Amino acid sequence: MLNDQSAIGLSNRFTVKVTGGPDLGSWQKAEGLDVTWEVADYRAGDAGNARWFAPANTKYTAVKLTRAADSKDSKEVRKWLDSNSFAHKAGSEIRIALQDSSKSDIMEWHLRNVMPKKWAITSMDAGSSSVAIETLELEHEGFLEDDKA
Repeated sequence: MLNDQSAIGLSNRFTVKVTGGPDLGSWQKAEGLDVTWEVADYRAGDAGNARWFAPANTKYTAVKLTRAADSKDSKEVRKWLDSNSFAHKAGSEIRIALQDSSKSDIMEWHLRNVMPKKWAITSMDAGSSSVAIETLELEHEGFLEDDKA
């Protein structure tokens, strides 16, 4: 009998890449990969307490990436930001892939129509010995194939 085991996605193994563009490097955190569905609730005046539900809007949270700033990957992000700052390219897509311990993809999200929302680096302090943290927030139109009729 074969042992059928599923690979498990590890929260510390994921990749971030602009589709058809640069690899944005390794990140410590990726937050905001979630979706919420609003539900319209209808009640008829003559139906007592009966309710009808219908799908309404789908809402996606902005994705926030966090990591220590470095000499290679942070420069790639800067170049990508330079090219997208005021020239948002419709149809831009970013792929975030969750991986297992052998770096095989377990799950992936293709963020559609991505636009940089915010980039920041921690304040610099000559009296501190901490690592500079870089954050990148991405606004997007979603990752589900729910826009098809």
